[in-house]
Amino acid sequence: MADQVFVTLATTDKYAKGAMVLGKSLRNHNTSKKLVALIGPHVSEPSRAVLHKIYDEVRLVDVLDSRDAAHLAMMKRPDLGVTFTKLHCWTLTDYSKCVFMDADTLVLSNIDELFEREELSAAPDPGWPDCFNSGVFVFRPSNETYGKLITACSEGGSFDGGDQGVLNSFFSDWATADISKHLPFIYNLSSIAIYTYLPAFKQYGHDAKVVHFLGKVKPWDYSFDTASKTVKGQSHDADMHPNYLLQWWELFSSSVLALMKEEYGDQPFYSGCTEGDIHVDVGQMHLSHPPSPPMSSQERKQKWEQGQADYMGMDSFDNIEKKLDSFLK
Repeated sequence: MADQVFVTLATTDKYAKGAMVLGKSLRNHNTSKKLVALIGPHVSEPSRAVLHKIYDEVRLVDVLDSRDAAHLAMMKRPDLGVTFTKLHCWTLTDYSKCVFMDADTLVLSNIDELFEREELSAAPDPGWPDCFNSGVFVFRPSNETYGKLITACSEGGSFDGGDQGVLNSFFSDWATADISKHLPFIYNLSSIAIYTYLPAFKQYGHDAKVVHFLGKVKPWDYSFDTASKTVKGQSHDADMHPNYLLQWWELFSSSVLALMKEEYGDQPFYSGCTEGDIHVDVGQMHLSHPPSPPMSSQERKQKWEQGQADYMGMDSFDNIEKKLDSFLK
């Protein structure tokens, strides 16, 4: 239907890069829906121009605009600025139903069937499954709902300091009222959860439709060698599966990078792509990173307890899988 759209938000050029890849992934999997990108005032003109080439509509949202209903609430809670920006998606009243997707998500197959769900449909958060993760959710634009959300946000704040806390408090019956509003986890597969419950990922991971790069380190924080098809950097801080990370960079380098070069021209911009001199077949893609000094078993244990496992090295998915298979046998 013409009035149903996928929506994302980019408040910086880095997140705009994520939105570009997300948009391309939706297009590549033949979505029949329109795409809308909400952008903040700090997104540069060249990045906006690239988004215009991928999205049907690019709309500027600014919570500091005095004409905005959020402005007065901002005076009380300036710490929730980015949260207010995301809530603007409810003002898209030209459309009847929308699916919001964070800019750090990647679509792996067609997901148009999400529009059969009702507000507020979302997948459980791996950290607290009675809460939904706000990286992917189905909603109906409404100025009335927007106003109520702004009021709730300004009066009650957010229990996690962001939009997820606000939305879970507002849609507080999500966990108990209607099971049809619980999206399967494959529509918002957390890269962190892959490692916390590896057997389930082995069983169901091949059905994943959306991967969500949660955490401080994002795909665009790495660099990609276009010749050797390898991703480099951030070896100790990443919680994402190497194959998904490679898919993100492959799509960026093949479909987004040229668009950025067209718009930036002679202006400098950092793409994260480098040209190498070693060719590796696509079927042999792998992650590479500088070697790390050996770590004692006690140090490894402390790292695990602090949530700092070496997911790209000794604690990689392949190594964990081998250890698990050995244990089960």
